Amino acid sequence: MVTRKSRREIDKMRTAGRLVAEVLALVESELKPGVTTGHLDQLAERHIRAAGATPSFKGYGDRRNPFPGSLCISIDDEVVHGIPGGRPIREGQIVSVDAGAIVEGWHGDAARTFVVGQPTPEVARLVETTRLAMMAGIGAAVPGARIGDISGAIEDVARPAGFGIVRQFVGHGIGTEMHQDPQVPNYRVGPKGMELVSGICLAIEPMLTLGSYEVGIKPDGWTVVTRDGSLAAHFEHTIAVTENGPEILTTI
Repeated sequence: MVTRKSRREIDKMRTAGRLVAEVLALVESELKPGVTTGHLDQLAERHIRAAGATPSFKGYGDRRNPFPGSLCISIDDEVVHGIPGGRPIREGQIVSVDAGAIVEGWHGDAARTFVVGQPTPEVARLVETTRLAMMAGIGAAVPGARIGDISGAIEDVARPAGFGIVRQFVGHGIGTEMHQDPQVPNYRVGPKGMELVSGICLAIEPMLTLGSYEVGIKPDGWTVVTRDGSLAAHFEHTIAVTENGPEILTTI
């Protein structure tokens, strides 16, 4: 069920979102060749818990295979849900970092893609186009618009650039649960879906690739990779639809 949040509830989500933005800034400051993904994860968890909050991702999912990290860290052809651990990060890699935090029962969720070192022009264009596609989707999230308007705005940035738009994983509603209705595809699906009204909160998150949109999941049960081995990028913000337009909650 889609729920509208009150201003007080949105304020709580903004607190969670600000914490998530701090975590991503912390990761960016520590991201360099030789640093392990596990080290970044430990830094993130300490920062979240020091603020009296809880990591959204740690323990998430099926009890038989809960997600073990506080961050999702996905490298190169990994699209989303990469598990942090002992892997050292290398010069030239694309590193997508997804962070989530819970404050007084309310979630914030955001992701950024970083390049370690100097990116090639192709990689730089992939990363920037993914960010611009997210911002276009956010800009379309106004009262009276529909979910499909967000999807179309994202597609209209990504498709002319020639990038694959991942279809199997999409944006989503967010609030007292990390994943709520409605789903927010990053491409047009036909019917435009529900109308947006003030108080709806969404996580808008395009995932683009240098090749095909087709993805698979590694044997760990979590890590999503491109089937053709092409590089991928991922950006995400949690937003609130307000009478004055979209408000990004995952910012400092």
